[in-house]
Parts: sequence; C-alpha cells; structure tokens
Amino acid sequence: MGYCGLRSRADVTGVSLLPELRYPTLTELILSARALAAHRPDLCVLRQVGASRAGRPLHLLSIGHARRAVLVVAGAHSNEPTGSSTLLAVAERVLHDRELRADTAWHFLLCADPDGASLHVTPAPRSLFDYHLGFFRPAAPEQPEWAPAALPPDRLPPETRALIRVIDELRPYLQVTLHGTDLGGSWVQLTKDVPGLAEPFAKSAAELHIPVETGASDAAGWPAAGPGVHVMPAPGAGAAYPSMPDDARSSTWYRVHRYGGLTAVVEVPMWASDLVDDPAPHPAPARAMRRLAARLLRDALEVERVLSEALPRLDGADGPLLRAAKWSLELVPGLAADWMHTPPADGTMAYVGSVDAFGRRLPLRAAAMLRRVLHETGDSAAPPLERLVATWSDAFAERFRARWVPLEHQVEHQSRTVVAAALHARDRET
Repeated sequence: MGYCGLRSRADVTGVSLLPELRYPTLTELILSARALAAHRPDLCVLRQVGASRAGRPLHLLSIGHARRAVLVVAGAHSNEPTGSSTLLAVAERVLHDRELRADTAWHFLLCADPDGASLHVTPAPRSLFDYHLGFFRPAAPEQPEWAPAALPPDRLPPETRALIRVIDELRPYLQVTLHGTDLGGSWVQLTKDVPGLAEPFAKSAAELHIPVETGASDAAGWPAAGPGVHVMPAPGAGAAYPSMPDDARSSTWYRVHRYGGLTAVVEVPMWASDLVDDPAPHPAPARAMRRLAARLLRDALEVERVLSEALPRLDGADGPLLRAAKWSLELVPGLAADWMHTPPADGTMAYVGSVDAFGRRLPLRAAAMLRRVLHETGDSAAPPLERLVATWSDAFAERFRARWVPLEHQVEHQSRTVVAAALHARDRET
C-alpha cells in the first residue's frame, strides 16, 4: 500500500539521473484510503462529507474513536501534490502507532478541491517547465480555504461549506493543512504559537537536506517562533502587502479557533533552493524590491498583451483556467505598488529572494494557464506562449539553482512535521 512510486531514469541528454515522480492521482488516493479502512474496519471509517461544484465526492477518512481530534487537509491547492502522499503516509503511521491514537482520533480530508485536482495534470514533472505545462491553481474565490476571505457566506462554494461542516463537527484541537511550493524551502505557518515545534521541524529539514525558508514572502512581517516557523500576527497588525485582497483570519484556518484549536500550514518544496535560508542582511533591500516590482510589471504586461489579442478569438470562453489566469494578472499592479512604496517587511537576503520567486511565479502561472486555454482551442498564440513559459521556467530554475527534493524526502519531512505539530499542540492544550 505504497504512497508513491519512484524510478531512476536518465534525462534526454543522458547526462544526469533524475527521479521519476509518482504522486497519486485522486482515484488512487481514494482507493488507498478504502484499502486502509477495509484493513482495519474496527478503527477506520471512510465517508463522503460533501461534493464539489462538479459533483465529485469529498471523502473523510477517520482513524480512532476518541473525542479529541486532529484534522489533516490535503489538496487545498491543486498544484501542490505532495500533500496527497503525505496524508496517506501519516494515516499509515497512525494505524501502526497505537500511542498516536491512544487519546486522539485522526481525520483526513483526502482532497479539499477535487475539481482543481482534475485540472492540474502534472503528476510526474521532470522540470519546472514540465510542471507548468499542466499547471492549474484556481482564483482565490474558488479556493476552498480562501473563499471565505473573498466571498460573502451565502456565495461560498460547496467545497468550503463541506470543510466548515467537518470542522464544526470534529472541533479539532489542531487542523493541519498540507501545502507546498514549486521551488524554494520549507516553512510552517501557525494561527497560534506551538511551543517546541521549531526544533523538530528544523532537525527534520536538516536531516533530509531541505532548506528552511526563513523569509517566506507568504509570512512577511509575521513573528517567528524559530527559523521557518511563523505565527500569524494578532488582529489589527498592518499587512505587509496592503493591496492583497485576502486575510487569513477570514479563511477556514481560523474556523478551529471557535473551539479553542489552531491551524498549522506545512509547506514543503518540490525543488529546493539553498538561497532561501540566508539570514544575512541584504545590502539594499528597498532598491531590490523596486527592481523586482519593475520586472513583475514588465512580465505581466507581456502576458496581458497575448491575452488581449486572443480574447476576441476565444468567443467568450470563461473556464476556470482562464479565470485563474486573469485573476493572477489582476494582482500584479497593486502588488508591484506595494513593493515599490512600502518599506520591506524584512531586510534579509532570504526575504528578498522569496519575493523574487513570488514575482516570477505570478506571470509565469498566468502564462502557463493561458497557454493551456489557447492550446485546447488550437489558437496560433499557443506555441509562442509555450516558448515563453519554457524560457521563464528555465530562468527561474537557474536563478535559484533548483535541485529536486526526492519525493520520499518531501513526504517524510511533511509527515514528521504533522506528527510533531500534533504532539506539541496537544501538550499546549493540556
């Protein structure tokens, strides 16, 4: 009942050996969960807890019968596939470790966004370019965890409503949501501090040669409980990026606070960069931020030109890929203005590097999703846009000296962090 398969294979140049990834598909994930439940029906229950907008079922695997609960959520972002493998690895560990379930029931939401999972179609990427050829990440209002930060309650998608129902039913002392990054390092975001978590997190990352992202732009300006472990600021704290439309306190991460719980967001990279954990001061962070803002605007404009020229030929198309591409581009002007006119939230090399990566991702992802739309319609703009995606992907990998993190290391590190968070948060509760 393995959670991944891995083979070594020479790349097309015959020079280097790269691992061939095998992230599970959603169907394989459900089948594995069914097998676990069938293996220990005395401990396990697999049930449907909702359905997606397209009618795909949302499944919850529960292990144990205690009232105290941990909820693990995978698949909130369809382009972050490591969480599926991690979820199965943690479930297997809980089944085999009686102490972990002695006074705690573990619940696993297999995939928070099955529709998104059906659209991100790169389960075995061999390069950043390959990864982006099948890329999909929905606009924020269509993301299950972030929809409450963008929509009124009566317009929430069914995936969000299902997740909220699960949280309200289980009242977990800890929710762990499994995320990832394409290129960078590992970090943790906490809605409340978990004393003691930073040490096992750092030890695991070091053992597995995964860099810790000490200046993650996602956590800009947040207090740190240790390297790479960020605690979300209290209400009223100023936002590092005033233009960003979302607020974590409105997301499903904070729903568990109604019951005294907290959420840990565990991020792990597919490709690592040893440039993201440099705590040295940047010699000119404000100037660097202005330069990155200018590049962001320039790259986004290049994609917008293709979009505006192609839209009349798309005959009113408005699918999730196109909506997501447009949404990514709409973020750019405000974000660039933030970087130009707001003092840097952090002056380290690591932080400026993280912003550099973020600034590359937005137009690259928009271009990748737009390319898929144009390719599917046979539009003449698809081939040149594909070349642009290839160029930007290669430049991203080269700038950050990308190296593949073996899948078993991705999963092991994320699994260790999940278990450590559960144990330390339980100690915090008691």
